[in-house]
Amino acid sequence: MTQALLRRTIGVAALSIGLAGCNQGTDAQGGGKPVPYKVGTFDQSGRAFVAIVLNETQVVDIGPANAAWESGNASAPKLAMPATMTDLITRYEAELKPRLAAIASSVTASSSAPAYAYAIDTLKILPPVRPSVILNAGGNYVEHTEGIAAQQQRAGAAPAATSPAVSAPGIWERKAGDNRDNPYLFMKSPTVVIGAKDPIVMPRGRQNIDFECEFDVVIGKRAKYVPIASAADHIFGYTIQIDVSDRGGRGDRKMGGSDWLVGKNHDTFGPLGPFIVPKEFVKDPMNIRHVFTLSGQVMQDSNTNRMGHNIYELLHYASNILTLNPGDVVSGGSPAGTNIERAEPRWMRAGDTAVCMIEGIGEQTHSVVAEASQTN
Repeated sequence: MTQALLRRTIGVAALSIGLAGCNQGTDAQGGGKPVPYKVGTFDQSGRAFVAIVLNETQVVDIGPANAAWESGNASAPKLAMPATMTDLITRYEAELKPRLAAIASSVTASSSAPAYAYAIDTLKILPPVRPSVILNAGGNYVEHTEGIAAQQQRAGAAPAATSPAVSAPGIWERKAGDNRDNPYLFMKSPTVVIGAKDPIVMPRGRQNIDFECEFDVVIGKRAKYVPIASAADHIFGYTIQIDVSDRGGRGDRKMGGSDWLVGKNHDTFGPLGPFIVPKEFVKDPMNIRHVFTLSGQVMQDSNTNRMGHNIYELLHYASNILTLNPGDVVSGGSPAGTNIERAEPRWMRAGDTAVCMIEGIGEQTHSVVAEASQTN
């Protein structure tokens, strides 16, 4: 399947998801028809601002947009618009959600684009949020896990020993009949986050650089010891992450040879965005297709319904270990198709173009470049 056809296919699905979102709320302040939107952070000539995104093409700066809306709605409460996405997320449910709906409706209803609405290609797309905590699921897609085991056996490794799964007291209490392994999460440094169109840099001397196109949850309110049944209440929305991974190892067997710092935390290894879709505009987050292409070749094509542990279970598990706060991110993990499953790996290399598309959420497109020589 060509990349253009993939875009058209996912675009149709995105439209259906957006239309589903239109039926889930009312524009309480604007009085118009509800309009689906995404939220993001942008740069205009060195000025960073938070915005809503309409139809993937129009970026509305919520500061001046709100001032214009309030001038025409004098009886409405006066609200200060957030300067950061973390502030927007924190205040969203309590006060900002109906106001952003009103702004989206007013801009859509306008016969011409207002001065505070910009064509998206005139702006730099920044990471939509700067998380304090990024947790990624390991081995969470059924075929991904099976593919890793199959490749290990092809390489001559003995089959992994199996033992009955047991509960992890206080962290993961196993229900009767649940034979899955317990969830597995690892931390990724917030400092490696880049925007959805920024270059991915190949670290000097490292050759086995892999890709993982992932569906991410953005936390909406403080989460600690959250039951699975109420995990959705702690979700603000959804975004995309490419979990870029260095499979080259650490060069020795210290600590068993496993090194998650080396594997996951080189600079630029955490592309995030381009936007966040508030959860009310996503009908079923556990049935969303995502596709990764490398220089036009489809490498991953899966669906969130292939997760071993769903996003609510992952949030519950994470919150049993540490406190999650608004703007933090939990990734659902990688689907099948990575190079650690392939008999003939196709690693990313300088000159490639990496594209991760998730229906209804958006698309990341990255040039893959060699690291420039540096002396400090």
